[in-house]
Order: sequence, then C-alpha cells, then structure tokens
Amino acid sequence: MVRAQLGNIPIALVSATPSLETIVNAEQGRYESVHLVTRHAGAVLPEIDAIDLLKTPPDRGSWLSPPLRDAITETLAASEQALLFLNRRGYAPLTLCRRCGYRVQCPRCTAWLVEHRLAERLQCHHCGYSAPLPERCHSCNAEESLVACGPGVERLAEEVAMAFPQARTIIAASDNIYSPRAAAELVTQIETHQVDIVIGTQIIAKGYHFPLLTLVAAVDADLGLQGGDLRAAERTYQLLYQVAGRAGREEKPGRVLLQTYMAQHPVIEALTAGDREKFLAAEKDARRAMDMPPFGRLVALIISGTDEAAVDEGARNLGRTAPNNEMIRVLGPAPAPFALLRGRHRRRLLLKAKREVNVQAAVRDWLARARWPTKVRVQVDVDPYSFF
Repeated sequence: MVRAQLGNIPIALVSATPSLETIVNAEQGRYESVHLVTRHAGAVLPEIDAIDLLKTPPDRGSWLSPPLRDAITETLAASEQALLFLNRRGYAPLTLCRRCGYRVQCPRCTAWLVEHRLAERLQCHHCGYSAPLPERCHSCNAEESLVACGPGVERLAEEVAMAFPQARTIIAASDNIYSPRAAAELVTQIETHQVDIVIGTQIIAKGYHFPLLTLVAAVDADLGLQGGDLRAAERTYQLLYQVAGRAGREEKPGRVLLQTYMAQHPVIEALTAGDREKFLAAEKDARRAMDMPPFGRLVALIISGTDEAAVDEGARNLGRTAPNNEMIRVLGPAPAPFALLRGRHRRRLLLKAKREVNVQAAVRDWLARARWPTKVRVQVDVDPYSFF
C-alpha cells in the first residue's frame, strides 16, 4: 500500500476474508470496495456445522469423532472427496516422558520439538534444529518411556488409514510439498480423482478448485484461538472460512464440519450461522473499547541477544525511559512469548497510543534517550502483525 501511494499507482486488494483494518478503511472512505456476491460458476456456499466434542468426543487415542467418521463414509460411498484440515505439521507437537513428565524442548528456542515420524526426527519449526528420535528420556534415563502427545497431519493420516483402509490418502504439508512441481503434481492427483482423502495444513486452505471435493472438516477448529494474540479470533475465522471454501465448488453441494470444544465461541457461531457481519461488528466494538488497531496504534520493541543479563539490562533501561502520558502507554518489559529464539534471549515492550499520535516520532525520541549494551539488538515493529 505504501509503495503504491508513493508511486501514485492504483492497487486492488483482493480477498474473501479482508482484514479488519481493510474493512474499517473501506467504511471510512479511504478505500473503495466492490463485493462479489456469487461464487464461481454459480456454486452454492457449503453448509457449515459444528461438531461439539464435549457431546460426541472421539474414541480414546483417536481424533475423528463419530459424526465426522460417518460423514467421511458417506462421502466415499458417493465417490466424492474429503479434505481433513489440521494446521499442524508432523506426527505430534509434543514428546513427553510418562515416567518423569519431561518434555523434549528445542535447545535454542522456547518451543517443544515436533516429532516427524516419517523422517524419524524431532524438529523445531522455529529455528530448524533437529535430532534423531531418542531411545531414552534425557531427564530420568528411562527407556521406552517417551510418548507422542497430540495430533499432527502424519498421525491423522495413520488414523485415517486404519479407519478407511480402502481410501486413497495423501498428505499436503510443506514437508512434502516443497516445490512448484510437487504442488502441481498434488493438484493433478486430486483433480483426476487419484486421491479420496486429502489431509492438509494451511497450504491447501485457499486458491484451489477441486470439483469432486464435497466434504471439508477442520479436525481441530479451536487450534488458532489459543494464546494472547490480538488477532487470534480474526485469523482463525479467516483461515476456517478459506478452507471451508474448498467444499462444493461446482454442481455437487459441499458440507463443512468443525470439530470444536468451544461450540459457543463467537468464531464458531459466526461460521455456522453464516453471520460474518455480526462477528466483525463484535471484533470492532472490542478493539474500539481498548483503543486497539485499527482504532489505536501499537509499536512492538524486541530486545534480544545471546547474553541474557545484558538483554535484561537493556530492557530495564528502555522501560525506565519509556514515554507514558494520556496519549501513550508502554507495557513491559516482559519476556516475549518466545523468550528464547534461535539462541537469542528476547524481552518485549509494547507501546500503545491513540490513533492520532505520531508513533514513529515518539519512538525515535524514546530511543534517543535510552541506552543499552552494544551486544544487545533492539528491533522496532510499527503496527505489528505478530505478537511472538
């Protein structure tokens, strides 16, 4: 947007799920908006239903609820295709010792190592560190005590193979779709019905048109709702709405199922009711009440370094010189959600300001007053999109 403005270049922002900032800009007349009210080729929007896992839970050690298993069976019987969406690579997100409770963690990040059973490795998805699957617990030295906790797409594929042994299944994740050629081969396999069930992460969530794909199921619709991210609900709505759009894109009607433990969450209710406007109105009201974007400004400062004591010193110095008045408030310093990332310790401050404040000038003045050790790095992110 900035580049287009500087060059006086017309620009079109095209999305089925525009951000709340874009929607507010359109409402306030900064952008012009054009709505496409029908789907491609006159296809009907799919019906979206929630499966309340508190009422119909999966069997122990399973991730597919009885209603979802029934829906898959019906889809296969009709010679149609199903997409099982789980935005989690690998086999399991956590490896735990059942004797002492030890969790296998990345030595360079505040993150658990993800088991990739097909590659027989544990891997950090943040820094790339990997190690062979251990034979014994690093903490208590117990043998055969480590167990996989939670599902990834590999584990889900394992369950699908047992439940539907005749179905042709493929995993669509960045671990195996690593080039344009591999992506093209995947699309061809699905379009020519060489595949019955697709098990995929967000790389399969949007942009694809599969005529025979009539069932989409979010295996863990609650996944993105966890954590303290300002945009967690908005992002989850966008992602689930996009993946739901893969179902029923031609004459065969589509169906979408959301497995959830929070059937009354505003995101789930908005999706099942098809009431996007009500959800957006609630999001806008909540953000406006707290002066959060797009009704306020945020600037994130990340202080990082390999020396934890120096990082803490720099963070304290920045905190002492931080501006605080009726227009600007600074929160922190505090450990970042990833307090250790790629071997660097990280502390975070968050500047929150009224919309009319020139935050760039405020931050420049703040940094000019502050001092920090030379081996510490200070990163400034105006209007941050990530809060990690």
